[in-house]
Amino acid sequence: MEEQVSTKSIGIKYGIILGLFSIGYSLILQVTGLMTEQWLSSLSFVFMIIILVFAMREFKSYNQGFMRLGQGLGLGMIVIAISSVFSSIFTYIYVKFIDSSLITMTLDQTREEMMKNPDLTDAQIEQAMSMTEKFTTPEMLMGIGFISALFFGFLITLVIALIMKKDDPDAY
Repeated sequence: MEEQVSTKSIGIKYGIILGLFSIGYSLILQVTGLMTEQWLSSLSFVFMIIILVFAMREFKSYNQGFMRLGQGLGLGMIVIAISSVFSSIFTYIYVKFIDSSLITMTLDQTREEMMKNPDLTDAQIEQAMSMTEKFTTPEMLMGIGFISALFFGFLITLVIALIMKKDDPDAY
């Protein structure tokens, strides 16, 4: 009988890979000053998709090509949760202790975008910036980053699991 591999073991492996990759990619963007380039930041979703596909393919290879939707979803969420913990902790440490200019750049970019809107008065911009500043702390960046990664990771995982699922007809 072939060895059954759990979603947990594969999820941990690929979660660590994605987490380390995310940290490395984030460092490259920060060091090169390209962190505010939206399209480069969005590229991380492509990497997430690739890692999730590899994880699910590996799981299926250990299970005679079969994977139920629940297994794919569980596997993907383990990957996302672990990588999100790595990335969130890294972001917190980086912004809190190494380079807080990311917060300043984010606030400056937010102010510039608001100033482009002719419908906003200076008072409205100041009020919005005051609120934005409250949510742009290392702790909030860590928390919001973790929660949003879980949310978007769930949606991406669901789609990939739906595409890659293959039920074992003998299991019923």
